[in-house]
Order: sequence, then C-alpha cells, then structure tokens
Amino acid sequence: MVVVLLAGLITQGFAQGNGGVRVGVRAGYSVTGWQGETVKSFGDLLEYTNGNVKTKMRQGFHAGAYLSIPVANGIEFEPGVQYSQKGMVLEGRVPGDVGSITNAKVTLTNKAEYIDVPLVARVYVGEGFNLFAGPQVSFLVSNKVNVDAGAFGFSAYNSDFDWENGQRKVDVGLTAGAGYQFQNGFNVGGSYDMGLTTIDDNQSYKSYNHGFKASVGYRF
Repeated sequence: MVVVLLAGLITQGFAQGNGGVRVGVRAGYSVTGWQGETVKSFGDLLEYTNGNVKTKMRQGFHAGAYLSIPVANGIEFEPGVQYSQKGMVLEGRVPGDVGSITNAKVTLTNKAEYIDVPLVARVYVGEGFNLFAGPQVSFLVSNKVNVDAGAFGFSAYNSDFDWENGQRKVDVGLTAGAGYQFQNGFNVGGSYDMGLTTIDDNQSYKSYNHGFKASVGYRF
C-alpha cells in the first residue's frame, strides 16, 4: 500500500512536471504521545502500581513523498503520504507485595505504525521561509505494545503483543508547522500533529495522538 501511494505521487509529479508540479521526498525524527486519558487506557498497570505511573513521549521516525502544486503566487497545495511511527510510553513501579520482583519497574511502550496523508497549504512569507497547515488523515497499519519488566537495571521480562482490537483504524487530525526551502532543492521543516478522533474505537477512554516532527527533504 505504501509503495503504491508513493509510486502514484512520484509518477503524477513527473507527469505534470511541465505544469509546475514538483515531487519531493522527506524523512526525519518524531516524538509522539497521547493526550487525554492516557493512563486509563492501561488500567491494569494503574492498579498494580497503586497509581504511580508517569507518561513519556515515544521516539521514532517518518519518511515519505509529496507533491508541490502551485495555486497562486507564493502559495502551494502540498498533498503527501508518509510512513510514521507513533505511540507513547508508560512507566510504573510495582510494589514488592504485588510483583515477584521487589519494586519492579514496568514499562509499556505503544508502538503504532501509521500511513499519514497530509493535505496542507504552504505559504511563503520570505525567500525560502514558509508556513503550512492543513488536515491530515492517518491509517493505522500496525499496533503493538511492548512490555518490559525488571529491577536494578536488569530486564526480567520483555515481549511484544498485538493490540489492534478496539483501536480506531483511521485517525483524522490537523498538522501545522514551518519550513525553509533552499534553492538547491533541499528543505528542512518542523511540524506539530494533533489527532481529533479518539484512539479507542469504542470510546471507553478519550486519548488522542499528538506529536512533533523534524524533517529533511529534497524537492526535484
């Protein structure tokens, strides 16, 4: 699916090259998390740790392709498609009378993989400098939870589990940011993504994706 979408963008970009449409590629670093009732989504961990749980952002990467379509002087419409790692991290400590390991540290990492389809308007406000914003539709292609438990710096248990039942397969959100387009084709940018639909399809808890992206790209 990813290959087909990327090939479609690139083919269309080159086919319309004479009309000012240009194709580009982009990749970079991401930090993502959940907003809302994050801890409630893992109720068992909350129970075992007596509520002593903290959340962290998950580090990952993203990569994909896009089209730059001029619509007016200094304004471009930019549809794209990219593979994006998302998720979050929960950490807690299990009291000695509950866990088999005294004061065991338990880390749950949600490792979600999405195909993001941003549809943004990019406005140039100076030579190369630009601002962009628009809707983004994200398709969940894989969702796992890694459980790591241990104590004193040693891991006693580490395993991945599929976690797709009840998870929303399509996330609708917004993306916005700023970038700089160099004359040699390279560009850099940063953005903030915010999901508008709950991750849980049954809405038993209200958590939403959000995250930051820093990227480097090249426009042909």
